[in-house]
Amino acid sequence: MTIAAAGSKRSEPVVTVADAGEINDLLRRYGVKFGIYKNGQFKEQLFPFDPIPRIIGAEDFSRIERGLIQRVRALNKFLFDIYHEKNIISDGIVPEDFVYISSGYLPQCEGISPPNGIYSHISGIDLVQGKDGEWYILEDNLRIPSGASYPLIARELTRAASPGAFTGSDIIDNRDYAALLRETMDYVNCGGINAILTPGRYNAAYFEHSYLAELTGAALVQNDELFVEDNILYQKTYSGDKTKIGALYRRISDEYLDPLTFEPSSLIGIPNLMEAYRSGNVAVINAPGNGAADDKGIYYFVPKMISYYLSEEPVLKNAPTYLPYYEQDREYVLDNLSRLVIKDVAEAGGYGVVFGRDLDASALAAFRDTIIKEPRRFIAQEVIDFMDLPIIENGNEVMRKADLRAFVLSGKTTRVWASGLTRFSRDPDSFVVNSSQGGGFKDTWVLSR
Repeated sequence: MTIAAAGSKRSEPVVTVADAGEINDLLRRYGVKFGIYKNGQFKEQLFPFDPIPRIIGAEDFSRIERGLIQRVRALNKFLFDIYHEKNIISDGIVPEDFVYISSGYLPQCEGISPPNGIYSHISGIDLVQGKDGEWYILEDNLRIPSGASYPLIARELTRAASPGAFTGSDIIDNRDYAALLRETMDYVNCGGINAILTPGRYNAAYFEHSYLAELTGAALVQNDELFVEDNILYQKTYSGDKTKIGALYRRISDEYLDPLTFEPSSLIGIPNLMEAYRSGNVAVINAPGNGAADDKGIYYFVPKMISYYLSEEPVLKNAPTYLPYYEQDREYVLDNLSRLVIKDVAEAGGYGVVFGRDLDASALAAFRDTIIKEPRRFIAQEVIDFMDLPIIENGNEVMRKADLRAFVLSGKTTRVWASGLTRFSRDPDSFVVNSSQGGGFKDTWVLSR
C-alpha cells in the first residue's frame, strides 16, 4: 500500500508500507498485546497498529530534543534537591504542599543518593503538536514509563512484511534503543549483571519487559528469583549459586517494591531491596520516589524549575495550566470550568480527565464544589486543539487526535531516542489517546535531514 505520511513541516515523503491487517496479524502472532485489569478481571487485547507513520522533520526534532533534555535535567535536579537540601522549597519556588502531600513523595527515600545522582533514567514525556505548529508538553512520566517496545517491534515487522518500506529514505533507524538502554544501565551499574524485574505475565506491559530483556541482554527476573544478603541483591541460579545484580530496571510500582519498607502485603516485592539500594550496592531504575516529580500538580512548576536549576528559559512550553490551589487560578478555573479540561493529579492512563464542555449544569455545579473543597487535588488546562493524524479505518483514511510519547534516557549523557510512541484515539470525538482507553499506535519516523 502506498501512502503519503503526515506529521512534519516539510513536504512529506510518499512511502510504501505493509497492510495494517498483515502487521496486526503478526503482532498478534508474536504476542504483542496490552493487558488491563477492568472490573476485577485481567484482559489481554491487541494494541492496534496503524501503518501510516507520524513523520517529524529534522528541524522539528532538533527543537524537541533540546527541550526534552533541558526538562529532564531539571527534573533530575529537582528530585535530588527535594530528597536532600530542599532548596527549591525553602526559596519559595515550589510550595511544600506540592511535594509532601503528593502520593508520589516517599519519605523512606529521604537522604538516599542514587548512583551517579540520576533518579529518572528513562523518562517518558508526552507531547502534542498544536495546530499552530508548536509542540506542547502534556505530562512527565518518571516512574515506570512504558511503550518503547511497540514502535520497535512494529518497525521490525514492517521490515519483514514490506522490505521496501524504508529503502532510500532519510528516516533515522530506531533500532538503537536497546543500545541506549543498555548504556544507561551500565553507567549506573554498581557491579554485577543488569536485570529487568517484572511482576509476571499478567502485567499490562509484560511483552515489553521480556522484549527489552532480550534486546539488551539483561536477565528477566521475578521477585522469587531474587534475595538480599548483607545488603547486596542476588539472583538465584539453577545450580544453587548466586549472581550479584548491579542494576535493576524495575517494572513494578514503588509501593510494591519492598514489603519491609513500603506495602507489607506485597507479594511481588523483594524484602530488604531498599537497604541494598540505600547502601549503594544496586541501582534501581527508575529510582523509588520519582513520583514526587511527575505529580500533575508539580507539572505546573517545571518551567520554574528550569529557570531555578539551569538559569535557562524553557525551550518547550507546558499546556496553559492553572492550579486551583492558588486563589487567583481557582477563581479563573471556576469562572471558565465549562471550557477547560480538569485532571485529577492522582490519576493516570487517561483516567480522571474531565472536559468541562461534556458536563451539564448540575454536574458542573457539583464539580465546582469539589474543586473548592479539594483544590490541591486538581489542575486545569486550556484545551489545546492538537493535530489530527491520518489513520486507516475500514479501508478508508480518516483523521484522529494523536500525541507523542518521547523517551529520554539519562546516563553519562542525556539523550532523546529518535523515534517514539505515537498514540491515537479511535473515537472521532475524543482527545484521549491512551491504550487503556481503547487507543491505537503508529510508528514515529524522525528524518535525518
